[in-house]
Amino acid sequence: MAKAFASQGDTAEKKISFTEVGKDLWAFTAEGDPNSGVIIGDDSVMIVEAQATPRLANMVIEKVREITDKPISHVVLTHYHAVRVLGASAFNADQIIMSDVARGMVMERGQEDWDSEFQRFPRLFEGHESIPGLTYPTTTFSDSMTVYLGNRKVEIKQIGRAHTAGDSVIWVPDEQVMFTGDIVEKHSACYCGDGYFGDWGNTLDNVKAYDPQSIAPGRGDALVGREAVDEAIELTRDFVNSTYKPVAQVAARNGTLKDAWDACREVCDPKFKDYAIYEHCLPFNVARAYDEARGIAHPRIWTAQRDLDMWDALQG
Repeated sequence: MAKAFASQGDTAEKKISFTEVGKDLWAFTAEGDPNSGVIIGDDSVMIVEAQATPRLANMVIEKVREITDKPISHVVLTHYHAVRVLGASAFNADQIIMSDVARGMVMERGQEDWDSEFQRFPRLFEGHESIPGLTYPTTTFSDSMTVYLGNRKVEIKQIGRAHTAGDSVIWVPDEQVMFTGDIVEKHSACYCGDGYFGDWGNTLDNVKAYDPQSIAPGRGDALVGREAVDEAIELTRDFVNSTYKPVAQVAARNGTLKDAWDACREVCDPKFKDYAIYEHCLPFNVARAYDEARGIAHPRIWTAQRDLDMWDALQG
Protein backbone atom coordinates (compact mmCIF):
# COMPACT_ATOMS: atom_id res chain seq x y z
CA MET A 1 0.00 0.00 0.00
CA ALA A 2 1.09 3.56 -0.62
CA LYS A 3 0.04 4.41 2.94
CA ALA A 4 -1.81 2.78 5.83
CA PHE A 5 -5.52 3.04 6.45
CA ALA A 6 -6.34 6.11 8.52
CA SER A 7 -7.66 3.91 11.32
CA GLN A 8 -4.35 2.07 11.65
CA GLY A 9 -2.78 5.29 12.90
CA ASP A 10 -5.60 6.02 15.35
CA THR A 11 -3.89 4.92 18.55
CA ALA A 12 -5.07 7.49 21.12
CA GLU A 13 -7.38 6.32 23.89
CA LYS A 14 -10.80 7.97 23.75
CA LYS A 15 -12.57 9.77 26.57
CA ILE A 16 -15.55 7.77 27.81
CA SER A 17 -18.87 9.43 28.59
CA PHE A 18 -21.84 7.81 30.30
CA THR A 19 -25.01 9.79 29.67
CA GLU A 20 -28.53 9.21 30.94
CA VAL A 21 -30.92 9.37 27.96
CA GLY A 22 -34.08 8.51 29.93
CA LYS A 23 -34.96 7.10 33.32
CA ASP A 24 -32.58 4.18 33.92
CA LEU A 25 -31.42 4.34 30.29
CA TRP A 26 -27.80 5.15 29.52
CA ALA A 27 -25.48 5.66 26.56
CA PHE A 28 -21.82 4.62 26.84
CA THR A 29 -19.92 6.73 24.29
CA ALA A 30 -16.25 7.26 23.48
CA GLU A 31 -15.54 10.08 21.00
CA GLY A 32 -16.63 8.22 17.88
CA ASP A 33 -15.69 4.71 18.95
CA PRO A 34 -18.56 2.17 18.97
CA ASN A 35 -21.20 3.00 21.57
CA SER A 36 -23.08 0.70 23.91
CA GLY A 37 -26.43 1.16 25.61
CA VAL A 38 -27.71 0.21 29.05
CA ILE A 39 -31.37 -0.50 29.87
CA ILE A 40 -32.11 -1.06 33.56
CA GLY A 41 -35.28 -2.95 34.38
CA ASP A 42 -36.91 -3.89 37.66
CA ASP A 43 -34.71 -6.88 38.28
CA SER A 44 -32.01 -7.01 35.61
CA VAL A 45 -30.06 -5.10 32.96
CA MET A 46 -29.99 -5.28 29.17
CA ILE A 47 -26.87 -4.22 27.27
CA VAL A 48 -27.08 -2.98 23.68
CA GLU A 49 -23.87 -3.70 21.71
CA ALA A 50 -21.06 -5.75 23.22
CA GLN A 51 -17.93 -3.86 22.03
CA ALA A 52 -15.00 -5.38 20.13
CA THR A 53 -13.31 -7.27 22.94
CA PRO A 54 -13.96 -8.42 26.51
CA ARG A 55 -11.49 -5.72 27.58
CA LEU A 56 -13.69 -2.97 26.17
CA ALA A 57 -16.84 -4.71 27.38
CA ASN A 58 -15.46 -4.59 30.91
CA MET A 59 -15.28 -0.79 30.62
CA VAL A 60 -19.01 -0.81 29.98
CA ILE A 61 -19.55 -3.14 32.93
CA GLU A 62 -17.57 -0.79 35.18
CA LYS A 63 -19.94 2.05 34.30
CA VAL A 64 -22.99 -0.15 34.86
CA ARG A 65 -21.72 -1.11 38.30
CA GLU A 66 -21.46 2.57 39.26
CA ILE A 67 -25.26 2.86 39.00
CA THR A 68 -26.72 -0.59 39.69
CA ASP A 69 -25.88 -4.01 41.09
CA LYS A 70 -28.65 -5.76 39.14
CA PRO A 71 -27.45 -8.71 37.05
CA ILE A 72 -26.94 -8.36 33.31
CA SER A 73 -29.51 -10.72 31.81
CA HIS A 74 -29.60 -9.77 28.12
CA VAL A 75 -27.21 -8.52 25.44
CA VAL A 76 -28.78 -7.25 22.22
CA LEU A 77 -26.59 -6.94 19.13
CA THR A 78 -27.98 -4.63 16.45
CA HIS A 79 -25.88 -6.21 13.68
CA TYR A 80 -23.00 -8.57 13.04
CA HIS A 81 -19.88 -6.37 12.84
CA ALA A 82 -16.93 -7.57 14.89
CA VAL A 83 -16.45 -4.26 16.72
CA ARG A 84 -20.01 -4.63 18.04
CA VAL A 85 -20.19 -8.28 19.05
CA LEU A 86 -16.89 -9.92 19.97
CA GLY A 87 -16.89 -8.66 23.56
CA ALA A 88 -20.17 -10.40 24.39
CA SER A 89 -18.63 -13.14 26.52
CA ALA A 90 -17.63 -10.62 29.22
CA PHE A 91 -21.25 -9.91 30.17
CA ASN A 92 -22.16 -13.53 31.08
CA ALA A 93 -25.72 -12.77 30.01
CA ASP A 94 -28.53 -15.32 29.97
CA GLN A 95 -29.51 -14.32 26.42
CA ILE A 96 -27.63 -12.87 23.47
CA ILE A 97 -30.16 -11.56 20.96
CA MET A 98 -29.79 -10.86 17.22
CA SER A 99 -32.13 -10.78 14.27
CA ASP A 100 -32.27 -13.91 12.13
CA VAL A 101 -30.68 -11.95 9.30
CA ALA A 102 -27.80 -10.76 11.48
CA ARG A 103 -27.13 -14.31 12.67
CA GLY A 104 -27.05 -15.43 9.05
CA MET A 105 -24.46 -12.78 8.33
CA VAL A 106 -22.28 -14.05 11.17
CA MET A 107 -22.45 -17.46 9.53
CA GLU A 108 -21.79 -16.09 6.05
CA ARG A 109 -19.07 -13.50 6.72
CA GLY A 110 -18.36 -13.19 10.44
CA GLN A 111 -14.80 -14.52 10.33
CA GLU A 112 -13.90 -12.48 7.26
CA ASP A 113 -15.29 -9.36 8.93
CA TRP A 114 -13.28 -10.05 12.09
CA ASP A 115 -10.07 -10.49 10.10
CA SER A 116 -10.78 -7.36 8.08
CA GLU A 117 -11.64 -5.14 11.04
CA PHE A 118 -8.69 -6.44 13.05
CA GLN A 119 -6.41 -5.24 10.25
CA ARG A 120 -8.18 -1.91 9.87
CA PHE A 121 -8.52 -0.87 13.51
CA PRO A 122 -5.87 -2.44 15.76
CA ARG A 123 -6.54 -0.16 18.76
CA LEU A 124 -10.07 -1.49 19.19
CA PHE A 125 -8.73 -5.05 19.33
CA GLU A 126 -6.19 -4.62 22.11
CA GLY A 127 -6.63 -7.63 24.36
CA HIS A 128 -8.04 -9.65 21.46
CA GLU A 129 -6.50 -12.81 22.95
CA SER A 130 -9.45 -12.95 25.34
CA ILE A 131 -12.04 -13.23 22.54
CA PRO A 132 -13.30 -16.83 22.68
CA GLY A 133 -14.42 -16.90 19.03
CA LEU A 134 -17.24 -15.63 16.89
CA THR A 135 -20.29 -14.44 18.82
CA TYR A 136 -23.48 -16.34 18.04
CA PRO A 137 -26.86 -15.42 19.52
CA THR A 138 -28.74 -17.68 21.90
CA THR A 139 -32.02 -16.10 20.73
CA THR A 140 -33.05 -14.76 17.32
CA PHE A 141 -36.16 -13.12 15.91
CA SER A 142 -37.66 -12.14 12.60
CA ASP A 143 -39.19 -8.66 12.37
CA SER A 144 -39.64 -8.01 16.10
CA MET A 145 -39.62 -9.39 19.62
CA THR A 146 -40.49 -8.07 23.07
CA VAL A 147 -38.50 -8.56 26.27
CA TYR A 148 -39.81 -7.66 29.72
CA LEU A 149 -37.26 -6.65 32.33
CA GLY A 150 -39.76 -6.98 35.14
CA ASN A 151 -42.44 -4.47 34.18
CA ARG A 152 -40.21 -2.58 31.75
CA LYS A 153 -41.13 -3.39 28.17
CA VAL A 154 -38.33 -3.41 25.58
CA GLU A 155 -39.14 -3.84 21.89
CA ILE A 156 -36.44 -5.09 19.51
CA LYS A 157 -37.33 -4.47 15.89
CA GLN A 158 -36.14 -4.51 12.32
CA ILE A 159 -37.49 -1.35 10.67
CA GLY A 160 -35.43 -1.33 7.47
CA ARG A 161 -32.00 -1.87 5.99
CA ALA A 162 -29.34 0.80 6.36
CA HIS A 163 -25.91 0.07 7.84
CA THR A 164 -26.36 -3.67 7.13
CA ALA A 165 -29.10 -6.01 5.96
CA GLY A 166 -29.78 -7.19 9.51
CA ASP A 167 -30.03 -3.91 11.43
CA SER A 168 -32.19 -3.81 14.55
CA VAL A 169 -33.31 -0.95 16.78
CA ILE A 170 -34.29 -1.16 20.44
CA TRP A 171 -37.30 0.89 21.55
CA VAL A 172 -38.16 1.59 25.18
CA PRO A 173 -41.73 2.92 25.02
CA ASP A 174 -42.12 4.10 28.62
CA GLU A 175 -39.44 6.74 27.99
CA GLN A 176 -39.72 7.02 24.18
CA VAL A 177 -36.02 6.28 23.82
CA MET A 178 -34.42 4.41 20.93
CA PHE A 179 -31.07 2.68 20.60
CA THR A 180 -30.42 2.79 16.84
CA GLY A 181 -27.10 1.08 16.31
CA ASP A 182 -25.31 2.56 13.31
CA ILE A 183 -28.49 3.63 11.53
CA VAL A 184 -28.04 7.06 13.17
CA GLU A 185 -24.73 8.70 14.07
CA LYS A 186 -23.82 11.93 15.87
CA HIS A 187 -20.97 13.91 14.28
CA SER A 188 -19.41 10.65 13.17
CA ALA A 189 -19.10 9.24 9.68
CA CYS A 190 -21.50 6.47 8.76
CA TYR A 191 -19.73 3.28 7.79
CA CYS A 192 -21.52 2.28 4.58
CA GLY A 193 -19.24 -0.51 3.39
CA ASP A 194 -21.93 -3.12 4.08
CA GLY A 195 -24.85 -0.73 3.67
CA TYR A 196 -27.87 -0.08 1.50
CA PHE A 197 -27.83 3.50 0.26
CA GLY A 198 -31.19 3.18 -1.46
CA ASP A 199 -32.92 2.02 1.73
CA TRP A 200 -31.17 4.12 4.37
CA GLY A 201 -33.34 7.24 3.99
CA ASN A 202 -36.58 5.29 4.37
CA THR A 203 -35.20 3.60 7.46
CA LEU A 204 -34.36 7.01 8.95
CA ASP A 205 -37.97 8.02 8.25
CA ASN A 206 -39.08 4.93 10.16
CA VAL A 207 -36.90 5.93 13.12
CA LYS A 208 -38.38 9.41 13.06
CA ALA A 209 -41.93 8.03 12.96
CA TYR A 210 -41.48 6.74 16.51
CA ASP A 211 -40.98 10.36 17.66
CA PRO A 212 -38.10 9.42 19.97
CA GLN A 213 -37.40 11.87 22.79
CA SER A 214 -33.78 10.69 22.93
CA ILE A 215 -31.53 8.38 20.92
CA ALA A 216 -28.41 6.49 21.83
CA PRO A 217 -26.71 6.44 18.40
CA GLY A 218 -24.16 3.99 17.07
CA ARG A 219 -21.30 6.46 17.37
CA GLY A 220 -20.97 9.93 18.80
CA ASP A 221 -22.59 11.69 21.72
CA ALA A 222 -26.00 10.78 23.11
CA LEU A 223 -28.92 12.65 21.55
CA VAL A 224 -31.10 14.03 24.32
CA GLY A 225 -34.24 15.89 23.30
CA ARG A 226 -36.20 16.13 20.06
CA GLU A 227 -34.04 18.88 18.61
CA ALA A 228 -30.85 16.87 18.97
CA VAL A 229 -32.58 13.75 17.62
CA ASP A 230 -33.98 15.50 14.55
CA GLU A 231 -30.67 17.20 13.77
CA ALA A 232 -28.71 13.94 13.93
CA ILE A 233 -31.23 12.10 11.75
CA GLU A 234 -31.02 14.78 9.07
CA LEU A 235 -27.22 15.01 9.23
CA THR A 236 -27.03 11.23 8.88
CA ARG A 237 -29.35 11.45 5.87
CA ASP A 238 -27.18 14.17 4.33
CA PHE A 239 -24.02 12.12 4.88
CA VAL A 240 -25.47 9.06 3.16
CA ASN A 241 -26.92 11.01 0.23
CA SER A 242 -23.80 13.15 -0.22
CA THR A 243 -21.69 10.00 -0.39
CA TYR A 244 -23.86 8.15 -2.87
CA LYS A 245 -24.90 10.81 -5.38
CA PRO A 246 -21.45 11.81 -6.76
CA VAL A 247 -20.34 8.18 -6.87
CA ALA A 248 -23.48 7.17 -8.77
CA GLN A 249 -22.88 9.95 -11.29
CA VAL A 250 -19.37 8.62 -11.94
CA ALA A 251 -20.62 5.04 -12.24
CA ALA A 252 -23.31 6.15 -14.74
CA ARG A 253 -20.62 7.40 -17.11
CA ASN A 254 -18.45 4.30 -16.59
CA GLY A 255 -15.83 6.11 -14.56
CA THR A 256 -13.35 4.24 -12.39
CA LEU A 257 -13.44 3.63 -8.65
CA LYS A 258 -10.67 6.24 -8.33
CA ASP A 259 -12.84 8.74 -10.24
CA ALA A 260 -15.67 7.99 -7.83
CA TRP A 261 -13.36 8.50 -4.85
CA ASP A 262 -12.26 11.90 -6.16
CA ALA A 263 -15.85 12.98 -6.86
CA CYS A 264 -17.03 11.88 -3.42
CA ARG A 265 -14.20 13.72 -1.68
CA GLU A 266 -15.01 16.90 -3.56
CA VAL A 267 -18.55 16.85 -2.18
CA CYS A 268 -18.01 15.34 1.26
CA ASP A 269 -14.69 16.76 2.48
CA PRO A 270 -16.00 20.31 2.98
CA LYS A 271 -18.96 19.05 5.02
CA PHE A 272 -17.70 16.04 6.91
CA LYS A 273 -13.90 15.97 7.12
CA ASP A 274 -14.01 16.78 10.86
CA TYR A 275 -16.36 13.88 11.62
CA ALA A 276 -15.01 11.00 13.69
CA ILE A 277 -13.68 8.07 11.59
CA TYR A 278 -14.36 9.98 8.35
CA GLU A 279 -11.09 9.03 6.69
CA HIS A 280 -11.44 5.46 7.90
CA CYS A 281 -14.92 5.03 6.42
CA LEU A 282 -14.52 6.88 3.15
CA PRO A 283 -12.80 4.25 0.98
CA PHE A 284 -15.23 1.53 2.04
CA ASN A 285 -18.19 3.86 1.56
CA VAL A 286 -17.09 4.78 -1.95
CA ALA A 287 -16.48 1.16 -2.88
CA ARG A 288 -19.96 0.09 -1.70
CA ALA A 289 -21.67 3.09 -3.34
CA TYR A 290 -19.87 2.31 -6.60
CA ASP A 291 -21.06 -1.31 -6.43
CA GLU A 292 -24.65 -0.37 -5.62
CA ALA A 293 -24.76 2.23 -8.40
CA ARG A 294 -23.62 -0.47 -10.86
CA GLY A 295 -26.40 -2.81 -9.81
CA ILE A 296 -24.66 -4.97 -7.19
CA ALA A 297 -27.63 -5.13 -4.84
CA HIS A 298 -26.05 -6.87 -1.86
CA PRO A 299 -22.72 -5.86 -0.29
CA ARG A 300 -19.80 -8.06 -1.21
CA ILE A 301 -17.87 -9.66 1.63
CA TRP A 302 -14.91 -7.62 2.83
CA THR A 303 -11.79 -9.65 3.47
CA ALA A 304 -8.40 -8.49 4.69
CA GLN A 305 -7.05 -8.93 1.15
CA ARG A 306 -9.97 -7.15 -0.51
CA ASP A 307 -9.38 -4.20 1.82
CA LEU A 308 -5.78 -3.95 0.66
CA ASP A 309 -6.61 -4.34 -3.01
CA MET A 310 -9.26 -1.64 -2.83
CA TRP A 311 -6.95 0.75 -1.00
CA ASP A 312 -4.18 0.20 -3.53
CA ALA A 313 -6.61 1.02 -6.36
CA LEU A 314 -7.64 4.25 -4.67
CA GLN A 315 -4.04 5.30 -4.12
CA GLY A 316 -3.61 5.14 -7.91
